[in-house]
Amino acid sequence: MDPSRRNMINNGGPSRSRDGTSPRYDSHNRVSKSSRPAPSQSASKTAASYVSSEEQARQFVADEDKFVLRQSKKKADIRVRENRAKPIDYLAFSLRYIDEERDVFDDEEGDDDIDVPEPADVVQSLSLEGLKELEADIKTYHVLETESRNREYWEALRSLCKSQKARLDPSKHDRRVVSSVDDDINKILAPKTYEQLGLLETQIKTKLRSDEDIDIDYWEQLLQSLLVWKAKAVLARTVEKITKKKLERKGQSCGKKSIDTGTAQAQTQALSSQAANVAPLEQSGNADASQATQTLYDREAARGVSENEEVFAAEEELPGTSKPQWAGEHQVRKPRYFNRVQMGYEWNKYNQTHYDHDNPPPKVVQGYKFNIFYPDVIDKTKAPTFKIIREHGRRRGESFAAAGEEDTCLIRFIAGPPYEDIAFRIVDREWDYSAKRDRGFKSSFDKGILQLHFQFKKIFYRK
Repeated sequence: MDPSRRNMINNGGPSRSRDGTSPRYDSHNRVSKSSRPAPSQSASKTAASYVSSEEQARQFVADEDKFVLRQSKKKADIRVRENRAKPIDYLAFSLRYIDEERDVFDDEEGDDDIDVPEPADVVQSLSLEGLKELEADIKTYHVLETESRNREYWEALRSLCKSQKARLDPSKHDRRVVSSVDDDINKILAPKTYEQLGLLETQIKTKLRSDEDIDIDYWEQLLQSLLVWKAKAVLARTVEKITKKKLERKGQSCGKKSIDTGTAQAQTQALSSQAANVAPLEQSGNADASQATQTLYDREAARGVSENEEVFAAEEELPGTSKPQWAGEHQVRKPRYFNRVQMGYEWNKYNQTHYDHDNPPPKVVQGYKFNIFYPDVIDKTKAPTFKIIREHGRRRGESFAAAGEEDTCLIRFIAGPPYEDIAFRIVDREWDYSAKRDRGFKSSFDKGILQLHFQFKKIFYRK
């Protein structure tokens, strides 16, 4: 052992031997460390940023889960519409009618006419392997869902799957109650409502926790069966809400289709007279009356028109039009629209000489804002487009108009099935493609709306 360590043990303390050149030890003096400094302001900012980073990460995960859930529901809708649905697709498709977080633009016109089996029938019609696959799919939806009513729906389906698996493969499940007793249990639980089953569940759990001398096997089996019937009650209540919602939607759809076409035609003519000198065509009987289109139209119309704008609703008949080649495969629809024409004064040299702000010159067309609605276009990979048509062999830049008048041309919008082409007559002047805010050129197709906004170039004459 080290001598200094042996000396410390024998004397009951550290060795006092020291070098002559070292400082003298004084037991009455104590050297203390300085107190820990308070956290600096920069450290506090770092901690705050760390908390916000955690919150951002949580929000990112939540947004990602929401996106994955929405995409899963979209895929299920597509497979149901194309008659290649899996069992989980029918369950997700049924929930869409009461899903408060669902986007209305994901719906299509014929969805209400699709015949989908009830959730309980879907589960009970599967084999053992099918139930295992369905249970895994249901678990995925249940994990991603955040809305309480939707989670209750998926939880009930999971309980029903487990019960059906136990019935098909009793060897892997502990069922110690004979079938006759099981039948009696089902007779007791079948007529009860969801609220009554919940009250009975509480009573059974209390009895199982008590010290009473009871038949444990019977009461546990009763509780298991009660949970299954409770799940069936949840599904029955959900199906009732779905059926009610479908009937409401069908009633609204029939009401919209029964609107007097003469009134709609008169309204269109009134709007057209404000916007252009060209007489509008009569509304055809194949106008798009889907719910998604009506929603888009109402949203755009709610924005109104600004001070220098007017509603532009004058259509033009296309020359030499015939039925499209796909008319036999899809019902031809006429797209709806909400267009605006931009009007203003041109203060050229002549107008400055003959007019002033109190007596302004006539307004002229300075641009257009086209909003054509195509929510149900078949080919989602191809965006609708437009084409300029100049009649009588006139080319771009040429003018056949008389003095004081302007040339006009047709702008034709093309989307493909199930929409027919539509055209408007506009002033034929050079467009300003500047993206500056005051000029506002825009050509895009997003969320079922083709937007084409443009103004004409301003021409400045030098002396």
